Amino acid sequence: MFQKRWIRRVIVTLLILSLLGAAAVFGIDAHVRGAASERILSLEEIGEFGGADCILVLGCKVHENGRPSDMLRDRLETALSLFDAGAAPKLLMSGDHGQKEYDEVNAMKDFAVDAGVKSEDVFMDHAGFSTYESLYRAREIFGCKKVIVVTQKYHLYRALYIAEALGIEARGVAADLHTYGGQTGREVREILARGKDFFSCLFRAKPTYLGEAIPISGNGDLTNDKNGAAFA
Repeated sequence: MFQKRWIRRVIVTLLILSLLGAAAVFGIDAHVRGAASERILSLEEIGEFGGADCILVLGCKVHENGRPSDMLRDRLETALSLFDAGAAPKLLMSGDHGQKEYDEVNAMKDFAVDAGVKSEDVFMDHAGFSTYESLYRAREIFGCKKVIVVTQKYHLYRALYIAEALGIEARGVAADLHTYGGQTGREVREILARGKDFFSCLFRAKPTYLGEAIPISGNGDLTNDKNGAAFA
């Protein structure tokens, strides 16, 4: 009988802990979304947000042939629309270029330059390995104080929450130009990612790399590099 009671107590304790954990995860998720929702603007509304240092484009998958994935292409198209409208004078492409063989940021810059943007107006952050690191490095390396963030809406909540926590004045424009396969899985992972970055902001985690300052007001060609994480 003692063994059965002990087992029941263990099971009840585990259930309570699981429920508390789930409540914490979903509570943080709601907090992050609620804190950032009013700072997501349309292309028309963003004109009210003047004086931005740059348009920050968050990276995602690039195919083996160097072609941006559909989600990344939509982010780039949205950023170019903002740039052409004069929303900010510079573009900051932040993504994963930790290895020479995988390069999000050069693909992003090439896309913008091929569309007619001057190369010197396009900066690359080769060590934007995560949303948190992209925002942290935007502030510390590129000196950004006021930015327009471009990514899909489900991702914008977290990016804007991080920006505010790091002292960056930011607004976001959603780049949902199409319907994307696998979105349910991304939404689920994003709930966990919001929790992770809530604590990253709380404890002011350091990014993988920092490095010398490259002011966003200068020449984007200073960030040109094909080798990966060159400015760490």
